[in-house]
Amino acid sequence: MHSSARFLIEFGAIILALGLLGRFAARFQFSPIPLYLLAGLAFGEGGLLPLGTSEEFVATGAEIGVILLLLMLGLEYTASDLVSNLKTQYSAGLVDAALNALPGAAMALLLGWGPVAAVVLAGVTWISSSGVIAKVLGDLGRLGNRETPVILSILVLEDLSMAVYLPIVTALLAGTGLASGSLTLVVALGAAALVLLVAVRYGRHISRFVSSDDPEKLLLVVLGLTLLVAGLAQQLQVSAAVGAFLVGIALSGEAAEGAHSLLSPLRDLFAAVFFVFFGLHTDPASIPPVLLPALALAVVTAGTKIATGYWAARRAGISAKGRWRAGGTLVARGEFSIVIAGLAVTAGIEPSLGPLATAYVLILVIVGPLSARCTEPLATRLTGRRRGKGTPVADAEGTANSTAPEPHEVA
Repeated sequence: MHSSARFLIEFGAIILALGLLGRFAARFQFSPIPLYLLAGLAFGEGGLLPLGTSEEFVATGAEIGVILLLLMLGLEYTASDLVSNLKTQYSAGLVDAALNALPGAAMALLLGWGPVAAVVLAGVTWISSSGVIAKVLGDLGRLGNRETPVILSILVLEDLSMAVYLPIVTALLAGTGLASGSLTLVVALGAAALVLLVAVRYGRHISRFVSSDDPEKLLLVVLGLTLLVAGLAQQLQVSAAVGAFLVGIALSGEAAEGAHSLLSPLRDLFAAVFFVFFGLHTDPASIPPVLLPALALAVVTAGTKIATGYWAARRAGISAKGRWRAGGTLVARGEFSIVIAGLAVTAGIEPSLGPLATAYVLILVIVGPLSARCTEPLATRLTGRRRGKGTPVADAEGTANSTAPEPHEVA
């Protein structure tokens, strides 16, 4: 068969399969990410239908998928919002990092993988899935809840931390020395600070330059600018994903809204390709040996995420029910954990890290939506049993519950 015809057949089959899997996931209201990872396992080496000619194109599409994921994330926030969140919720971000990054680092060291793998696995267990969590909040009708701003603040701080974390990981994986790694970090922090400064002071002018009434021109300018900046960032040994994230932050107003609506389908397409690509590089036979460590890590870090959300919501004065909802909602890991693990897989630092990350994400991307639904009623039931029948439960102000519902909250 002609190579171009075979490429079209293979790539068309992948896209069709992803579309059908996405529809299946939407019908049962759960994230399609685990299905995309399973599709990659099926199409990869050791799978049911190994790819041939289309793998190189899939690799390029996967890289674009990472860039678009981070760009779209940056478009969600303005520079002023980010600065405000840093000032008011930085302590929650520190607690989040300490409780959720340390278990990953400890697991890597216990498995004898070394300090570089420990830093990578710490990032895998630290970052929650913004995409999965946003969808869960919408599906459950919790966007107006009092605890939702706390959840979003933690997610924003995690996303901001990537601007520092990814250059460090990139330098470590590249095997650069202390001086070179420090220079990379200084460049990344300087670029982030410069973009935030320019976005705060000149955001309107940048958005006016990018903005266009013609959707085609807006799409081409934003996409071209993002790929250009991402390429320059990678050339400077900073992460291309960080460059895309900073472009998203710099855009605001009508330009950001228009770019978001135009790029969403492209993001969904190439992000799905990225998850498939990650699965392609994971041999299904390599998952069973790491399934027990992945399960143990999932149990521990699900608990630490619940504790993080509970602590942050309590600090914000949210009621007990809202605290449990905040914690349960933060459990899901997904796209960013795979992005971080993908960097390590590409660098080839530890063969078992990719399979462990795949199994870990598969577990928590399924458990995450369930914990968002069940943590609060389960905690309420257990608390009620401990206190006994007829004992009132304290609300947000520390008084007994009344029959009136809490404002902006969904029971």
